[in-house]
Amino acid sequence: MTKKPNSRSSNLVGENLKSAQQNLREREHLLRVLTDHSPGHIAYVGADDLCYHFVNQKFESSFGRPREEIIGKHIKKIIGESNYEFALKYITEVKAGRSTSYENVFNLEQGRRWIKVNYEPDLDEQGNVKGIIVLSYDITDLKQAEEDLRKSERLYRSLFENTGTATFVTEDDFTISQVNAKCEELSGYSRKEIEGRMKTTDFVAPEDLAQAIIYHLARREPFNETPSEYEFNMRNRQGDVKTVFIQSGIIPQTKQTIASIIDITPRKKAEEALQESQEKYRLLFENASDAIFIAQDGVIKFPNPRVIDLVGYSAEELAQIPFTDLIHPADREMVIERYQKRIAGAQDIPATYTHRVIDKTGDELLFELSSVRIMWEGRPATLNFARDTTQQKKMESQLQQAQRMESIGTLAGGIAHDFNNLLMGIQGNVSLIMSDIDGRHPHYERLDNIEQYVRRGAELTRQLLGFARGGKYEIRPSDLNSIINTSVDIFGRTKKEIRIHKKYQKQIWAVDIDQGQIDQVLLNLYVNAWQAMPGGGDLFLQTENVILDQDYVKPYDVEPGRFVKISLTDTGIGMDAATQQQIFDPFFTTKKKDRSTGLGLASAYGIINNHGGIICVYSELGEGTNFNIYLPATEKNVSIPPSKYKELMRGSEVLLLVDDEGLILEIGKDMLKKLGYKVVVAESGRKALDIYAKDQNAIDMVILDMIMPDMSGSETYDRLKEINPSIKTLLSSGYSINGKAQAILNKGCQGFIQKPFNLTKLSQKIRKILDAE
Repeated sequence: MTKKPNSRSSNLVGENLKSAQQNLREREHLLRVLTDHSPGHIAYVGADDLCYHFVNQKFESSFGRPREEIIGKHIKKIIGESNYEFALKYITEVKAGRSTSYENVFNLEQGRRWIKVNYEPDLDEQGNVKGIIVLSYDITDLKQAEEDLRKSERLYRSLFENTGTATFVTEDDFTISQVNAKCEELSGYSRKEIEGRMKTTDFVAPEDLAQAIIYHLARREPFNETPSEYEFNMRNRQGDVKTVFIQSGIIPQTKQTIASIIDITPRKKAEEALQESQEKYRLLFENASDAIFIAQDGVIKFPNPRVIDLVGYSAEELAQIPFTDLIHPADREMVIERYQKRIAGAQDIPATYTHRVIDKTGDELLFELSSVRIMWEGRPATLNFARDTTQQKKMESQLQQAQRMESIGTLAGGIAHDFNNLLMGIQGNVSLIMSDIDGRHPHYERLDNIEQYVRRGAELTRQLLGFARGGKYEIRPSDLNSIINTSVDIFGRTKKEIRIHKKYQKQIWAVDIDQGQIDQVLLNLYVNAWQAMPGGGDLFLQTENVILDQDYVKPYDVEPGRFVKISLTDTGIGMDAATQQQIFDPFFTTKKKDRSTGLGLASAYGIINNHGGIICVYSELGEGTNFNIYLPATEKNVSIPPSKYKELMRGSEVLLLVDDEGLILEIGKDMLKKLGYKVVVAESGRKALDIYAKDQNAIDMVILDMIMPDMSGSETYDRLKEINPSIKTLLSSGYSINGKAQAILNKGCQGFIQKPFNLTKLSQKIRKILDAE
C-alpha cells in the first residue's frame, strides 16, 4: 500500500522552491542591472559552441541588435568574419584556460571603433573551461589620445631636433636626460654618452661653475628671480672653451629644465676684437704725439690731450673760443681762407702746410697742419692733425749751425796744425839759443819776447783747435766747484767793478775734463760778461747736479744721464735774437776788431761739444745774458793734477825722431841733442820702420808725428809695435788729443806732446816715459 505524501511537507517544498526562484529572479535582475549599467561590453560565450549565452545592454546597442537576435548566435555572425579570424588565436588561448586580451577595430553602430577585448575562462568543478567571459571596452578615444600624443611627441621631437640650437633637458639632480643633434655637435659627445650619464656641471668651465649651480637650484624655488638668459664658458670634449648664451626654464608641473644654448664664441671674439680695436684707436688718439681735433662752427671740438698740452687751453675752453684766436695774426687770414675752402669742398688746397700758433701763455709755436673734410654730426667739418715743429725747426737750425761750424772747423783745424808746426820751428830755435845764454845777454830780452809771441800764437791755435773740436789735451776727473772758484777769483781781482756772486752745489759730481780747456771756456765767458757791463755790474755763478732726459738732450746729439750744470749770468746789455743766432760762429763779434778775434765763444762751443756737453745761451736786450753749460758726470774720484817741474831733465839714450816736416826734424834733433840724447831721424813712416827693424835693440824710444803722408802715425805705430810689442813711444802733433791720437794712446802709446813745445816740456815728457817701469 502506497503511502500518500504528507501535505504539510509538500507545501513546505513548494514554498522553498518559490523562494529560490524569487531569489534567482532577484539576482538575475540585479546582475542585469549591474551589467546593463556597465560602460563596457559584457558577454558570455559557450566554450564548446562559441555561441553567445548572455550580452548586456551596451553590447546590444553597440552591435545594433536586440538581445534575442544575439543569444544563441555564433561569435563570427555577430562580430564579423575578419574580426573572428583575428580573435581565433586569443579564443584558443582562453579555451586552454589562460586569460588573454587584444585590441582591434570593430564596425559598430557608432562607426569604426577601437575595442579592447578581454577573455576570461569560466571553469567547471573539474577545472574544465565551460565558457568564456567577454569583457570589452571602447578605447577609440584612448587610441586617439595616444595618436595625438604620438603626433605631439613627433612634433616635439622635430622641433627639439631642428631648433637650430643645442637643446637639452636637465633633471633635478643636474643629469641631462635628453639632447638634440646640435648638442652633440657642440659638446663633442654622442647622445648615448650624454643622456642619463652626464650632468650639466660636466660642461661648465670652472670659473662659471658656482654660478651655474646657484641658478639651477634657485630656479626650482617659488617666486625666484633667477635670470633665464645669461652667458657662461663651457668646455667641450676636446677641452676647448667656448662662450655660450643660454636660455632656460622649468617645464610646467615638473622639476625638469629645458634649455637651449648658442655658441657665441665668434661673436665674442668679434666684439673683443672690435673693443680691442676701439681701445687701440682710443689709445692712439689720446697718446698721439700729434694734436688731433675737429674744427666746426669756428671752434675746436673733440681735441685729444696733445692739443690741450700744446695750446694750454682745456677742452671746455676750446669749445668756447674761436679757433682763429689761436692763429698768429700774420697767418690768420691764410688759415681762415683755407679752412673755408676745405669746408666748401674745394680741392685746390695744400693737404699740409705750416703756420704759427699762439698758446695760452702767449708763446709762439710752429704747427705743421694736415686737414681733411669730414661729416661730423651730420654737418661738414675738418679733421685736423697738427704737429708741433717748433723744436724740429730749432734742431734744423742747430744742425745747420753745426754743419757750418764743422766745415769751418775742419779748415781751422788744418790751419792750426800747420801753424803749430811753424811755431815749433820758432820755439825750438829760441829754446836752443836761450839754453846757451843767460839773462845778461843783450838779446835775451828779445828772445824772451819771441817766446811770449810763440805762446800767444799757440794760444790762438789752441782756440782754433778748441773751436774745431780738435781734441782734448789732458783729461782727468775734476771738481768743477774748485776750478770755477779759482778762475773767478783770479778774474775778480783784476776786475774790481764786477760784483761776483757764487752758489755752488754741495757734493758736486766729478767730471772728466781737460782743466786747461775748461779754464779757457770760463775765461772767455767772464770776459764776455765784463765787456757786456762797461759800467760794472753783477756776475752770478752757480753749479748744480742735474739729470737730463732723452727729450732734453735730443737736439744736442749727446747721451742722456747725469750732468753738472754751470750757470753764468750777467746784468749786462744783453743781446737780440739775431745776435744769439750767431754768437758761437767763428770770427763773429760785436766788438771792435782790436778787442776781439771772434774766436772766444766759438772755441768755447767747440770745447764743450768735444767734452760731450751742451752750451746754450739766453738773453734779452737790456736784461743781461745767461750761459748754461752741461758737462757729463763721471763715477770716478777727483784726481789731483801732478806738479809741474820747470827744470830741464836730461838723458843719454838713443831716440828715433819721426816727422815728415824737415824743419821739425832739424830743430827737434838739435833740441834732443841739447838734452844729451843720441838722435836718429826718419822723414816718413816707412823709413822709420826700416831703421827700427835694423836697430831696435839700440833705440830706446820713438818720438812719432801723428799726421804724415803715405803712412800715417797710427799705421806706423801699429807696424812698430809688431816689431817690438813693448816699444816706448811719445806721440807728437800740431793737433791736440783728438779721436785718432786717443786711439793710438789706447793701443799702448805712452805719451802725447803738442807742438809747439819748449825744451823743458819736451825733457819732462821724455823722462816720464823712459823712467817708467
